[in-house]
Amino acid sequence: MCTAANYTAEDHYFGRNLDLEYSYHEAVTVTPRNFPFEFRNVPAQNTHHALIGMATVADDYPLYYDATNEKGLSMAGLNFPGNADYKPASEDGTNIASFEFIPWVLGQFETVAEVRDALADVRIVDTAFSAEFPPSPLHWIISDRTESISVESVAEGLKVHDNPIQVLTNNPTFDIQLFNINNYMNLSIDPPEPHFSKEIDFDVYSRGLGAVGLPGDLSSMSRFVKAAFTKVNSVSGRSESEAISQFFHILGSVEQQRGCVRLGDKYEITIYSSCCNTDKGIYYYRHYENSQITGVDMHKEDLDGTELASYPLVTEQQILMKN
Repeated sequence: MCTAANYTAEDHYFGRNLDLEYSYHEAVTVTPRNFPFEFRNVPAQNTHHALIGMATVADDYPLYYDATNEKGLSMAGLNFPGNADYKPASEDGTNIASFEFIPWVLGQFETVAEVRDALADVRIVDTAFSAEFPPSPLHWIISDRTESISVESVAEGLKVHDNPIQVLTNNPTFDIQLFNINNYMNLSIDPPEPHFSKEIDFDVYSRGLGAVGLPGDLSSMSRFVKAAFTKVNSVSGRSESEAISQFFHILGSVEQQRGCVRLGDKYEITIYSSCCNTDKGIYYYRHYENSQITGVDMHKEDLDGTELASYPLVTEQQILMKN
């Protein structure tokens, strides 16, 4: 399971928690403009926007989990089991495999508005990258500085939802997640006003009582509400340090700790949390075993090159000793 979010301070930030019980040796990966993106059913992109994001690189192809292009358009794929429905390739429309969707979008578009128009004839097809990497059941959040959409390939076809919350988790489908927010309209960052009865004297005995009822469990629907409440009410300073710190605190409100979600003989954890400054092209992350923030700047790479640049995650805890 996973959570993705947007946040705007002085700059705009996009990122996600990757919640899984195993790792695919993901690395922060920069794809330069002249790296040839090959697609199974549509023409290759031999030149395109440069990308930075988290990917597993297999056979010199970046299988992106989340990424941002040099124009500030961002995208992440999140687990969507039971609802994701990919179609067989057809002669009608634009056939894009799920593993190609992020590079296909980010390679050529600059805004959500452009993507929304292009998706009118897109079909997400059930083509596997390889026997080792079959299609993963996903849905996607696509964002720029001003708006977000959620894209879901379900049995009825491709659904494109406006996402005013600019948050995405997992099941159920996005329309149900968004409607469920109505059940929490009474939550507040302020102390509550008593409406229960005029005959009872209520004691506001604790700070935070305005948010009583905010979900705290790790289910995807509860994480959607918790991340949405935290994100829409978040306040940070204008500096880069303050903004990225605030963004990681937003994601931290719904992160998963080892031991709380058991899957057979394994536990689901937040393997990494990411925060990309989409205006500057700097990708920050924290790893489950390393809470230090590490960054990679795409503009320090040769963006006119043809070779991928990959930086394996720093997974050992970094501790600053003061004596």
